[in-house]
Amino acid sequence: MGRLKTIGRRAFLVGSAAVVGGVAFGFYLYKKPVENPLLADLGSDEAALTPYVKIDAEGVTLITPRADKGQGAYSVQAAMIAEELDAELDQIRVDPGVPSPAYWNRALADEAVPFAATDHGAMATAARGTVGAVMKIMGMQVTGGSSTVADGFEKLRIAGAVARETLKAAAAQKTGVAVARLRTQGGAVILPDGTEIPYQELAAEASRIEPVTEVALRQPEQWRLIGKPMLRVDTVAKSTGTLHYGIDAKLNGMVHAAVVLNPRQGGVLNSYDASAAKDMRGVKKIVPVTGGVGVIADNTWRAFQAAAAVECEWGPAVFAPEMADHWAELEQAFDTDPDSRGRDEGDVENTLGETPLTAEYRAPYLAHAPLEPINAVVLIKDGRVDVWTGTQVPRFTQNNVAAIAGVEPEQVHIHAQMMGGSFGHRLEDEVARRCAELAMEMKGVPVKLTFSREQDFGHDYLRPAAIARMRGAVAGGTVKTFDLDVSAPSVLTSQMAERQGMPMPGPDSSISQALWDQPYGIENYRVTAHRAQNMAPVSSWRSVGASQNAFFHEGFLSELITAAGGDQLEQRIALCTDDVSRRVLQTVGEMSDWGRDLGPDRGRGVAFCMSFGTPVAEVVEVTNSPDGIRIDNVFVATDVGRVIDPVNFENLVQGGVVFGLGHAMNCEITISDGGIEQTNFHEYEGMRMYQCPRITVKALERNSHIRGIGEPPVPPAAPALASAIFDATGVRLREMPFNKFVDFV
Repeated sequence: MGRLKTIGRRAFLVGSAAVVGGVAFGFYLYKKPVENPLLADLGSDEAALTPYVKIDAEGVTLITPRADKGQGAYSVQAAMIAEELDAELDQIRVDPGVPSPAYWNRALADEAVPFAATDHGAMATAARGTVGAVMKIMGMQVTGGSSTVADGFEKLRIAGAVARETLKAAAAQKTGVAVARLRTQGGAVILPDGTEIPYQELAAEASRIEPVTEVALRQPEQWRLIGKPMLRVDTVAKSTGTLHYGIDAKLNGMVHAAVVLNPRQGGVLNSYDASAAKDMRGVKKIVPVTGGVGVIADNTWRAFQAAAAVECEWGPAVFAPEMADHWAELEQAFDTDPDSRGRDEGDVENTLGETPLTAEYRAPYLAHAPLEPINAVVLIKDGRVDVWTGTQVPRFTQNNVAAIAGVEPEQVHIHAQMMGGSFGHRLEDEVARRCAELAMEMKGVPVKLTFSREQDFGHDYLRPAAIARMRGAVAGGTVKTFDLDVSAPSVLTSQMAERQGMPMPGPDSSISQALWDQPYGIENYRVTAHRAQNMAPVSSWRSVGASQNAFFHEGFLSELITAAGGDQLEQRIALCTDDVSRRVLQTVGEMSDWGRDLGPDRGRGVAFCMSFGTPVAEVVEVTNSPDGIRIDNVFVATDVGRVIDPVNFENLVQGGVVFGLGHAMNCEITISDGGIEQTNFHEYEGMRMYQCPRITVKALERNSHIRGIGEPPVPPAAPALASAIFDATGVRLREMPFNKFVDFV
């Protein structure tokens, strides 16, 4: 969309008339006005018309409502606005803003419809539009699904363009110079004689005129920021150690808290004895919280120590108590009615033959384990609640804290903090809820709750454990039949229905994510999903269902191609039905010089996965040394339609590969007596620095749709590594973590 012609003033003027002294601009995709959250708390020299760009006497503030958990979300949102606003990134301030329906995430609709990302037909397009409208009505302000760029690429640029043109109109009114003779650059309107009027000097005038809604977006050849290497807005602060994360939050008079929770997650506290803890130095109060006990003290360490001294009698596990029981639950689910059958093409049953190739693959539970322990600060005072925390779901957090504090959601003020990692954990809000419970016991005093690493591990909502059972047949040197059944617990039920109170009827798309919708044209092709019950609480983990399903799908496809006597890359290219994906596969082959002789004791593997609409192909090269497997090189090709910042893009891809490889190599969470056995990183090692391979990245820009890159590099890593190990050793890996079967150096 190059021009915005049909959205009138009421689509932008949200609320009453602008306040003299400042102005803010934004863009709404739909015509129905949405309340502008910037109007609620304006200073005397500020004003706001719309939600994304605010200008006051101090300068320009860009509102970046998608959460930043280390992936550069604030910077990329700012760049998209600043591109059209004609402001430089070192001239602006960024602010995540407040929870508001105005910041709904339309791109979430792409994953919520039963159509493949490659389907751009009328029905698929209409379904996405309908679900996108629902996202707006529900005010779904959520950061996830690698959707930040996909959601913001158009509307944030339009926000910048509307602001730019309205400021030019304000300058024309102030100076009498025709708009056509004005231009913008470096955060100022430039008059024909070269005089510069900084944007902040035009705020009052701009707030009194009609927003200019007919705007032309810049063409790619005119871009100053998009597609160019840029210094992220947080680079200097991160490099100097001055960036403040949630865990750095400090308020006057703040007290510190820790919790000790039932190790059998979801179990109750039957009784507790705090006699040994209550007289420990610094302890102020010990109170029960949901599922355990909270200790409030004068610093975090003393709160941790006192929490460890509380003796508790815990209730039993609410799910299967032993890991063997969990695998049994997954196995039993195959005998239940399918949760979904996303693909059923050809005649699977009659083409498998009498001796089909069969395999069973397994993926374990995994923890999120962000480096920054989860934390929150809550202050309840005079009917107002303030929450400082890193969150991907600020509106859910607002509503849940309001229920605990006994106030309306509008009385809960979320101060979104920078996060030191998430990988999906901060889509949950358990730390804010428990902190609110403790703050209710200390009204008027800010309470800071920090989970110890052990409590974080022990009460994480996990990546689901899953099993896939496959059957297949080959003929004529190619794959003819592919039949995959997968069993896993429901993320949507656990995360959204059970913990957020949102009914989730129908199938859970995450169980079969990146299985049924892969762009392969296999003649007889069936994918069936089964929902397992009585499992541990689960949640979205980086790339959600694709993280394990790509291992299942690509691993078995590799087995079938081997059985057919084909080349792993050539066969995938031949089977591929999507032009963009096919070019991604061809490119990774060119990058890795596929087919060259690697020499003795070496192997290579390739894997492909489309997740969140982003096709990614990876080639992994390994050496089988006397001491174990060494990963030498990884080549990655992908296509997101448009790269905003090539430096950050490369870093995100490399980080995703390391994340995927490290967890495939070394990580699993196991259950004993209803509790998680792993307590810290010494029992849950990712990839070590000395193990990290060279990672070469190439981004294509042929995709007609803008996509994200935060998660899609993760899924292909495990199957590509498994295939490379098979090529080097002949050992076929069908279960993660791989260190159960091979050594790594």
